[in-house]
Amino acid sequence: MFLAPLAAAALLVGVAIAPDAKPSLSPTLSMQQKSAAVKPLMRSATECIARIVSSDPRFGQPSADLGDLIVDSMPSCALQVRIMIEAYDRYFGEGEGEAFFMGPYLDLLPSAVSKWVRDSVR
Repeated sequence: MFLAPLAAAALLVGVAIAPDAKPSLSPTLSMQQKSAAVKPLMRSATECIARIVSSDPRFGQPSADLGDLIVDSMPSCALQVRIMIEAYDRYFGEGEGEAFFMGPYLDLLPSAVSKWVRDSVR
């Protein structure tokens, strides 16, 4: 008596949360809410990169190139960067995360890393 409704509920839940089911957050959130949702993930990725860069023995040496240090830090921060990109895709649309990462994020990353390092020394 209880088993049939339980089985039906389990089937319904399985269909509702199927791996290819993609709930759309876009219509229900404003642009400001979407930006606020991804901001902590952007901060996490940026702080990870800044920590790795600042701990690199080459950092601070005259011959060190900040861009090279950032590139070298990426494998250590791949998880945080991937989470940020996937969240951006989820909130702003498929493919937008990579476009954001490859464009505005990387454009501002050197100055963000420099600022993080300066602020952490204080």
